[in-house]
Amino acid sequence: MTSHEYQPVPVSDKAKGTFLGVPDMPLLGLGLAALGRPGYINLGHGADLAGKSVEEMRSNCAAVLTAALGMGIRYYDAARSYGRAEEFLSSWLHTLPPAALGRTVVGSKWGYYYTADWQVDTGGAPHEVKEHTAPNLIKQAGETQGLLGGKLRLYQIHSATLESGVLDAADVLAELEKLKKERGWMMGLSLSGVHQAATLRKAMGVRMSDGAPLFDSVQATWNLLEQSAGEALTEAHAGGTSVIVKEGLANGRLTPRNSSAGFAAKMAVLQQAADKYGTGVDALALAAVIAQPFRPMVLSGATTAEQLASNAAALELVGRLQASDLAALMAALRQPAEEYWAERSALSWN
Repeated sequence: MTSHEYQPVPVSDKAKGTFLGVPDMPLLGLGLAALGRPGYINLGHGADLAGKSVEEMRSNCAAVLTAALGMGIRYYDAARSYGRAEEFLSSWLHTLPPAALGRTVVGSKWGYYYTADWQVDTGGAPHEVKEHTAPNLIKQAGETQGLLGGKLRLYQIHSATLESGVLDAADVLAELEKLKKERGWMMGLSLSGVHQAATLRKAMGVRMSDGAPLFDSVQATWNLLEQSAGEALTEAHAGGTSVIVKEGLANGRLTPRNSSAGFAAKMAVLQQAADKYGTGVDALALAAVIAQPFRPMVLSGATTAEQLASNAAALELVGRLQASDLAALMAALRQPAEEYWAERSALSWN
């Protein structure tokens, strides 16, 4: 099946919502972390790529984006550090007719820069480097403006943490307010690590010079293994903040690609539940996220159109998912946050 043959997928009413002020959005988006560079930490990522040259990856990214739009998936989430993701997204957006372009919603992030130079094996050097400074924000906002400026709706701090001090940096916050007011960009932040909830609660208290909240959205990791930010995300949603969830499949750990003997019992629970609903483990795991009370836009991290189609079955499934089954899955798979993040940090780039 070519990307042009993907048709709109069924979407339960439970899988639609207002997102970043846009009504009636399907609550599944496409994250470009695995599409803009040859190396990523998703299990089996390298084997998903038919070719790793810039042009081969540009073509693959465009094919997955085209399939996404065909399925009705309309939010696309990039970052400066995702290799050439912004560039690939920009070139694809320029091919769309106005009506199709008008259906798309785009977000990106600043705060990390890509350092892998299109290599998968960097000899132990980092693939991306964090710099949450005002000069880097000004530089990266200019780069994003050049590629996505006319289309960008949401600009996010990439992996804000209490340790980085970015939420206390007056010069950074002033520049974000300026971008929000001058360019009309909504502002968000993404979270990582064991202190997601504390970081989010601090961010919700950040105010602009006129007293209004600076942040319109938050992007957090929440999945059946890592549930620690749930209460804080529910609070943020109740306060009118749009919620985005990344790593809903735990970088492939909540898919059959996880062959770890230590995970076998949990995988059996997942598989049994998926069989009951006549669906894949991936769709079930993503439906469990969409069903949460904080009504998140859940990102698929798919590398191929086929993976995205499999993930997108979650949009229909969430309407059938019984509360008792969801509660049982959450109880059976929950991991301590420290354990989850330690396992994530041990994943290898491939």
